[in-house]
Amino acid sequence: MDFISILSIFVLACFVGYYVVWSVTPALHTPLMAVTNAISSVIIVGALIAAAAAGVPAAKWLGLLGVVLASVNIFGGFAVTARMLAMYKKKERPAPKGEGK
Repeated sequence: MDFISILSIFVLACFVGYYVVWSVTPALHTPLMAVTNAISSVIIVGALIAAAAAGVPAAKWLGLLGVVLASVNIFGGFAVTARMLAMYKKKERPAPKGEGK
């Protein structure tokens, strides 16, 4: 495949990904983040294998970059998921004055 074909596929994938993620209802957000974290973990394994097998130093640096970016995605996903789940916890209300002794 030539560069223009690969670039056009990448740009279309970016547009599709953007519209898919932003149209997700909040109820489906946490399961979607769990799947995204699983995919990112597979990307980390692939980047580690590619970096270990690479003979060119630039490929090792690109593998390291892939590991770093996927790690940021995983940790950010866990942070967002924890924040979303905290929104659904019941908040304790203080007892009204005059009651509770």
